Amino acid sequence: MKKFLAVVLTAMLALSCVACGAAEKTASTDGLVPLKIAFCTWAGYAPLYIAEEKGYFEEAGYDVEIVIMEDESTYGAALVSNSIQALGQVLDRDIIQFDAGAPETYVCTMDCSTGGDGLIATAEIQTVDDLAGKTVALDKSATSYFFFLQVLADSNITEDQINIVEMGNDEAGEAFIAGQVDAAVTWEPALSNCVEREGGHILVSSAQYPKAIIDVLTVNTNFLAEHPDAADILNNCWNKSVEYLNENFDESCEIMAKGLDLSVEDVKAECAGITFYGEAENKVFNDLSTEENVVEIAEMCTDFWLEKGYMESEDISGFFTYITE
Repeated sequence: MKKFLAVVLTAMLALSCVACGAAEKTASTDGLVPLKIAFCTWAGYAPLYIAEEKGYFEEAGYDVEIVIMEDESTYGAALVSNSIQALGQVLDRDIIQFDAGAPETYVCTMDCSTGGDGLIATAEIQTVDDLAGKTVALDKSATSYFFFLQVLADSNITEDQINIVEMGNDEAGEAFIAGQVDAAVTWEPALSNCVEREGGHILVSSAQYPKAIIDVLTVNTNFLAEHPDAADILNNCWNKSVEYLNENFDESCEIMAKGLDLSVEDVKAECAGITFYGEAENKVFNDLSTEENVVEIAEMCTDFWLEKGYMESEDISGFFTYITE
């Protein structure tokens, strides 16, 4: 909760920077519209590097700069200050940011984790109930917490019975492998590398909770007001990138690895636990007449975080105006 309040306070302070952000140039020297897209180091977002490499953005009239931002707690402030104009992030964190006043509009779903995230544990921990009294490393400022609490909801224990140590996903996996904690919520490659610790194993993975960790692409609402075609451009470029990835997997992994500064092997390992959403998948997921569509999932996230005290309002309709209006 403290981290969440820090996000809100940071965003409020960043309001003073809006004028500075608005003063930035609105067109590059070659007539293209500058646009910064931010996300963390995760292969689920990396097809955007394909769009950059293949010139999809430039063809559409945009000069896109991809920015790696590892600290998710800064995303809301970056949107408020117009430091970034688009963002790749997990859905439930976007909903929290939107509730706190971040100007963002849903564009499309990028991927869902279907095994790329999970809870690793020592040999003596064979069920989630066995976590009682144990030390678990996870990032409460990230969707790892949402995933973990959903896992706990299906067990016979509560969060109060566990000693949670807060740290980033990568650090959590490293801490587990080093023998510093009993369990950790992490992602690839630490997820697969958990066996480096004797008895280390994957207790639960996102394959068992395929709608718990969904990554989405959003656009800065203020930027969208100035550039009404931005959402369409981002949506189209994303879909073209996923199509290219599906048809040219090896080359695409090389492009994504270069952009993320990871090895091709690590990117392929992450992709193995990711289901990418292209045009066809988004058409179904964004269809509000279907079960478990994106709005229903978002409303589930909202109910969850309202109960936990991380949100104040259940009204998230403004977040989905691009697909509902």
